[in-house]
Amino acid sequence: MSVEAPAVGGGHGHAVVIGSSIAGLTAARALANFMDRVTVIERDRLPRGPGRRRGVPQARHTHTLAAAAHQGLEELFPGIGRDLTDAGAVRVRMPQDMLLLGPGGWLPRFDSGLSVLSAGRDLIDAVLRDRLRADRKVTFLQEHEVVALEPGRHDSVVGVWARRRNRRAPAGWDPQRLISADFVVDASGHGSRAPQWLAELGYRPPWETVSGTRTTYASTIFAPPVGHVADWSSLLIMGAPGDPRQGVLNPVEGGRWSVTLYAGDGTPPPADHAELLRAAGALRHPLLRDVIQAATPLSPVYGCHRLQNRWRHYEKLRRWPDQFLVVGDAFVALDPAHGHGMTLAVQSALVLDELLTGHGTVVGLSYRLRRALAHRLTPAWQASTRSLGAAVLDQEGPTGLRAQLGSRYAARMAAAATTDPRAATVLLERLQTAAAPPAAVLRPRRLRDVFRGPGGPVRTTPPSVTHADARSRRSAVPAVPAIGVSIGAARSARRVERYAPSRTPEG
Repeated sequence: MSVEAPAVGGGHGHAVVIGSSIAGLTAARALANFMDRVTVIERDRLPRGPGRRRGVPQARHTHTLAAAAHQGLEELFPGIGRDLTDAGAVRVRMPQDMLLLGPGGWLPRFDSGLSVLSAGRDLIDAVLRDRLRADRKVTFLQEHEVVALEPGRHDSVVGVWARRRNRRAPAGWDPQRLISADFVVDASGHGSRAPQWLAELGYRPPWETVSGTRTTYASTIFAPPVGHVADWSSLLIMGAPGDPRQGVLNPVEGGRWSVTLYAGDGTPPPADHAELLRAAGALRHPLLRDVIQAATPLSPVYGCHRLQNRWRHYEKLRRWPDQFLVVGDAFVALDPAHGHGMTLAVQSALVLDELLTGHGTVVGLSYRLRRALAHRLTPAWQASTRSLGAAVLDQEGPTGLRAQLGSRYAARMAAAATTDPRAATVLLERLQTAAAPPAAVLRPRRLRDVFRGPGGPVRTTPPSVTHADARSRRSAVPAVPAIGVSIGAARSARRVERYAPSRTPEG
């Protein structure tokens, strides 16, 4: 085994980040603001551009950057929104650019001031990697695996032992070598070996809280039908009491559609395109099926099931090695159907950035970091451990006074959102957060809007002049300019590289 000598610097030394997930990339950005050098160690080969890699099987599913995630990324990577849109990410104004069937009916289309960025996960990762590669402080060490932590004096970590993949070597790996570091962050995701590493150093591994979920989902990519014209760019059909199924169609780079269907009752996910069409037709409204049945599939249907929420309680451990931190899914992994993983990764990096700046040194900070991250993640955990759609409706039914009041509030909000833009904004704000309602939602005026219910008849057809019945087309006013797909664009979309199935299981 060889030892890498520590770099000599005039500031705060060298940091190592294990894993190049969103949590790892944003943590590296926060550390680069403070440390002299940052090394990101990744087991996979990292593509140049938005290529698929084995360690991110969830990249096949629909991803959106909510407002909180986008804002946080702008703080860490100024101008990142422009970089993402230049690379092909699509801004979707909610609900101005989308047809949204909420639990109480179709939402009106108006300018709420809310939006998301829709893009493939591979593209998001690639744009963040490119920004980090442009920073002289940051180095990527790909096709390397971390196998252990190196202990230091007085309960600390002073580096990691890593090995490089070498297919010509007898065991497939080169000999281990020590990479010295002044701070180590584990962002290696669900498969994190931090509990084992801690046990090997004589520390108590964390106990875990695991909450199973009956959520299943399936995703695929389509090219829009040749000549497709619509006055919307995104479609969301939410679940409702007694029907926890959802469907979403979002525009992504290359003029393509990313489509995901969710079920909150344990129904097996569709295995092919025929099953996906049948499942889309079984949603509360058949519009999603009607739209995609003439589209061209560009990828297989990828399913995911046996999901769970898991919290490794590192924040509860009294004895802990200083200068070591666990973030992302390696710390708290949430049901991905709620779509808040990227937001929480970004906000965790902001916590790291703030505490490093305020503390002034990486020494003696681990306890505060663990507690601060746990405090930030708790509301999202509480929201995610409820049933699918619990941020909007309690699908399991009320079981106590607090649950009854919450269920009544959610039902009133869903009903009022169908006719009142202010109530609809409340619903959209709840969709974009994984925690308690924002303070603005609880203002008296907003509460009055919610509890008075719908202010008129609830429409039963989509608010669209291109995808509604004849009566609706005569009376509806388009919310956005018509969006057309030319024959050339459709052919170009069909030329997008088809994704090969991964041998890595989903989830």
